[in-house]
Amino acid sequence: MIIIGIDPGTLIAGYGVIERNGKIISLLDVGVIKNAADVSMPLRLKKIYSTLCSVIDRFHPDEFAIETAFYSKNAQSALKIGQARGVSILAGVNHEIPVTEYSPREIKKAVTGKGAASKEQVQYMMMAMLNLKATPKHFDSTDALAVAVCHAYKISAPRSGFKNWKTFVAAHPEKVISYSKK
Repeated sequence: MIIIGIDPGTLIAGYGVIERNGKIISLLDVGVIKNAADVSMPLRLKKIYSTLCSVIDRFHPDEFAIETAFYSKNAQSALKIGQARGVSILAGVNHEIPVTEYSPREIKKAVTGKGAASKEQVQYMMMAMLNLKATPKHFDSTDALAVAVCHAYKISAPRSGFKNWKTFVAAHPEKVISYSKK
């Protein structure tokens, strides 16, 4: 299964393409889409869209995962990220790829075990997991890889169907170890 992960941004957007074969995850491609600050927003969005379409056409991913927008104190920044997310999602949808969104906290927790991990920690884990030889110049690229890896983990995790521990224990009393005080 091939998965593309996106870390959206209008100046720098990261993308990462991985392949999951059983439990083995391997890197196919990673990069950033850079836009100059003096380029108009419509042209930035066009570059993001066309570059992602090109990557999708090259690797034919089965799944598309993207980071959700996070709350920002700056409304303009949030709007711009929303626009970058929109054209990114459109690239996936136009190629008929299922799109899944993950929060930054969920992504960090999936790849580092800690939802409040730093960008450096995420980068370190991606370099170790995917055997990257050189440190990528932009955190956006390793963040995008983390989105793809998070999705690979989430879609392969078994679904229990239980809403809480109480219903699980009721259905599987044999799995409960009883400790009694003597």
